Amino acid sequence: MQAIIDACRDGRISGEVVAVIGVKPDAPAIERAAAAGVRTFILNPKDFADPADYDRELLSTLASVQADLICLAGYMRKLGRPIIDAYRNRIMNIHPALIPMFFGQGMYGHHVHEAAIERGVKVSGCTVHFVDEDYDTGPIILQTVVPVEDDDTPDTLAARVLVEEHKTYVQAIQLFAEGRLVVEGRRVRVLPR
Repeated sequence: MQAIIDACRDGRISGEVVAVIGVKPDAPAIERAAAAGVRTFILNPKDFADPADYDRELLSTLASVQADLICLAGYMRKLGRPIIDAYRNRIMNIHPALIPMFFGQGMYGHHVHEAAIERGVKVSGCTVHFVDEDYDTGPIILQTVVPVEDDDTPDTLAARVLVEEHKTYVQAIQLFAEGRLVVEGRRVRVLPR
């Protein structure tokens, strides 16, 4: 989230972060957004008896800030179908692996890097994709490759991947801002400048 705010402020993304929505008021992302002067909202799905009520409140909040693109960062739940339908191909997520390797429910953070090292892959990386109805299965926008070194630990691999996550996510958002992403079935085509 901080990388996206910074990229909007320094012109690498032709847009602005209009809001940050989190589930905990003391979350570091909420604190950083507030410190940067970005509007923040706390919407915890656990505070809603019915998931449909949460979806309605989230849709209302997104409409109130006139969000054109939703960028997930550390959001660990599936979005409800009403959100997906309202923002189809306008919700992005970053995943710390090269999808379709090491993805899906339960594959996040260090779990991904541990699995990559345990499996003995020679490369890992990150994937920016559009969000659909399931975990990490939406159309892939961009991927960046990072070598897996023989002496890597989950921490050292995570650190190298994180650097590329920040760059790749910013690049994907800028491509969206420029209107250069076209979804054709399960594929995303990047239009030339």
